[in-house]
Amino acid sequence: MLRFPGKPLTAVVGLGALTLMLALVAACGGAAESPAPATGQTSASQTTTSQSAAPAAPAATEAPAAESRSSAPAATEVPVAAAVTAPTATPETAEVTIDNTPVGTLTVGQKELGPFMGHPALTGNPQIFVLQTAPIGESLLTVSSELKPVGMLAREWSVSPDGSTWTFNLNEGVQFHKGYGEMTAEDVIWGMRQFGAEGSKHPRASNIRGIWENPEGHAIAVDDYTVEVNTGAPWSEVPVNEILTSAGGGGTWIVSKKQSEELGVEEANDQIAGTGPWDLVEYRTGEFWRMEAVTDHWRKTPHFAELQFREIPEESSRVAGFQTGNLDTTLLAFDSLALVEAVDGAEIMRVPGGGESALTFYGQYYVGIGTEDQQPGYDPELPWVSADPDINSEAWKNAAKVRTALSIAIDRQGIVDTLLHGYGSPAVLWDFGQYEESWLPPELRWEYNPERAMQLIAEAGYPDGFSITLTPSLRGAPVEVEACEAIATMWGDIGLDVKFQNLPYTTLRPSLIARNYQGSTCHAGGIRLEPGQGFSGMLSQLHHQAVWNRGVEHPWMDEKVAEHMAEIDSVKRRELAIEIATFMFDNALTGVGLYNFDSLWPVGPNIQPWIEGVRYRDLRNINGYEYIQPRG
Repeated sequence: MLRFPGKPLTAVVGLGALTLMLALVAACGGAAESPAPATGQTSASQTTTSQSAAPAAPAATEAPAAESRSSAPAATEVPVAAAVTAPTATPETAEVTIDNTPVGTLTVGQKELGPFMGHPALTGNPQIFVLQTAPIGESLLTVSSELKPVGMLAREWSVSPDGSTWTFNLNEGVQFHKGYGEMTAEDVIWGMRQFGAEGSKHPRASNIRGIWENPEGHAIAVDDYTVEVNTGAPWSEVPVNEILTSAGGGGTWIVSKKQSEELGVEEANDQIAGTGPWDLVEYRTGEFWRMEAVTDHWRKTPHFAELQFREIPEESSRVAGFQTGNLDTTLLAFDSLALVEAVDGAEIMRVPGGGESALTFYGQYYVGIGTEDQQPGYDPELPWVSADPDINSEAWKNAAKVRTALSIAIDRQGIVDTLLHGYGSPAVLWDFGQYEESWLPPELRWEYNPERAMQLIAEAGYPDGFSITLTPSLRGAPVEVEACEAIATMWGDIGLDVKFQNLPYTTLRPSLIARNYQGSTCHAGGIRLEPGQGFSGMLSQLHHQAVWNRGVEHPWMDEKVAEHMAEIDSVKRRELAIEIATFMFDNALTGVGLYNFDSLWPVGPNIQPWIEGVRYRDLRNINGYEYIQPRG
């Protein structure tokens, strides 16, 4: 079983080990503690295309003349800011390629881009996930290979002993794209309020409001390069770091306030002025995003002059694009990686501890039952949903038996051995990833026992089985569809009628936010900086204004998760996390772990591996493009 408790190993590996037999595959087939309403405005409109014409289909990437390689800045470990007053410093980050002019085009295949939404007032997933990997925008912090927050736009930061006042000292001289001037503290405060505005699609909008717009606190610019945020109440660094780090589906980035004031939100979105090494030139929904390198960038000038993301939903087309040299790197299913071996000069870059995949059970909305606030997706007729929120009731126990049965019917080791080719490990609970062995009691482990699963389903009152909808959340994780299909087969083997849906995440996500999806999803996420970072996905919309939810709202979870999010003592927070984890496991509530996975990224013959440039906030998608250089 692979574990990565400390600094992840990195390596470039051959593909001989990836040609394992796949016969077994066929056989197994966001929220604050009582946040106040925000006062900022938000726009729900979406752009569909830029006015620029699409570039011609990319030809095989030209390998420019060899350049001297600039080394990445040292990833000095930065202590997690927890109840300390001394500022947290970061290493020197400015690294400009002075003598090497960016040349050539770097082309990347993506499964899904969606319409471009780079403006904080408009953006939601999957754009958050894809955009931060470019990066067009940059966050205040990022994550080192030791899974510690380090500075990006913020050169240092500190937090008061009571966990309520955060101070960020910004790097000076950071320029916005398109001539919109220098980034200041005012841009940071304005941008965070845009992300957290009422109606925002950001999955952690309520957390952002609770931190940056608490009526009992303040967010002020002490000077042009210093931001002071008083949260009005203690917040642990866990939810704070989640929204301030990139790349990841819960992160944020800073754009020009001046641009939005001059152009308006919609037009500014189409020409968004961020601070990253790549500047958006044009995009076309469903086709491409095209970006150009920012020369003399404050942090890292890219080696390539242009970066293109091509939306290619079909696996076979992405494989063909890589084989022909039209794509330099791309997201590929593990089953396709063996085909890379036949490409002359191609390699695989392995980043262990890439992420985790979990199973969710939707419809468990036990807050507001019987009132006008009852969620539309609550239906006690669903076998996995209790008619009574009392955890000691018979109805609750029967629903828990059903959820437990669905979990122990899954052969996790089989998925790891066959679909992941051994590049991963079985998982227990969402949020715990590589921390499972060090944090979770040994008795919290899922057995594989389909016979016991059938017995539990019969005991719960369904001897003839039942129907359930299963949908993979397409989030860029390895084998996310294939593993979900295997689970559907396993559930069929215990007598269930599984209705398998395969939808773009842009189609699925609105129903999750609206709390009207009724079924189960296979949902992947990045490795957490600390277990419990994603607990806010189980807070209620009624009491905590949570935007996105994992399918369960319960008074016990509202209380305990809010307590966890406010706890600044790391020992007490760990105790709370284990208490919540035990409750989740004993009731198979949601976020049932499936597998932890490594990231394996194809490296085309015209580029070099770039391990030193990888940001470890979220490895479901490729990142660190500014560090990729041509192979001379």
